[in-house]
Amino acid sequence: MKPVDIAVGFFDGIHLGHQKIFSAMLARAKEVGARSVVYTFSNHPKSVFSPEIEPMLLMSPEKKVEAIKKLGVDEVIIEEFTHETAQTRAEAYIENLKTKYPMLDCVFCGGNWRFGKGGEGDAKMLRSSGIKVEEIDYARFDGDIVSSTRIRRTLAEGNLELVNKMLGREYSLEGIVVQGKGLGKKMGFPTINLEIPFPPPLKKGVYVLSTPCGKALANWGTAPTMKELSWKSPVLEMHILNCNCTIQPSTKIEVGFLKFIRPEKKFDSVEELKVQIEKDVATALMI
Repeated sequence: MKPVDIAVGFFDGIHLGHQKIFSAMLARAKEVGARSVVYTFSNHPKSVFSPEIEPMLLMSPEKKVEAIKKLGVDEVIIEEFTHETAQTRAEAYIENLKTKYPMLDCVFCGGNWRFGKGGEGDAKMLRSSGIKVEEIDYARFDGDIVSSTRIRRTLAEGNLELVNKMLGREYSLEGIVVQGKGLGKKMGFPTINLEIPFPPPLKKGVYVLSTPCGKALANWGTAPTMKELSWKSPVLEMHILNCNCTIQPSTKIEVGFLKFIRPEKKFDSVEELKVQIEKDVATALMI
């Protein structure tokens, strides 16, 4: 049997800090001939023990697994964090780890990683049980620690440039194309509407996107100017620039976020909205 190296954490966003952990694990796995495994959860632990402060996620569980595998990891184990998980004592967690991976070579984690009921377990406790642990120092950008919390906050502020630098790639969302109301087409700006399967921490407003059809101007929000025709929940309405590309309803696509242009606004009339969209298109074409 081959030895096993494991990276543990929630890893929302797969940002530069997470990538640093995976790189260290992959380097050691190559050195000792080990299998590389990532163990993570599909839902944030706070959704169980503190649902009132559960954060919005940066990516879906499916996209998280996909992003990790792209880095070259051999196996990704993703499980639901349950009330039973939350009540598991740290000692039991360690024994389960040893039982499941008798050839465990090393555990890789961030400096703030905790496990077991109430977060009682840490890297020091793992080491005392005879397991080798590599605590990977935080990645930093502009002098501050790169974290999922910081990225969520920055995304909610509309600073896509900083978000993308901390991720090491474009922030992206995957969704299903849904039938629109045809109002954009009547205004001269036909749209493709993308329904996102989870509520991302996005600031409502107008963005420039990269799409399978090229660059697009998009509004993330509820179209308040349309009054009774407005969406009940935020939808990404995209107008493809300089392209006759057609994407059929029910198609799954992924789009990248390049720049935030302005907040969503309720205009006094559809004509006023149309004038603003013309200005937004001009701005997007220069990006």
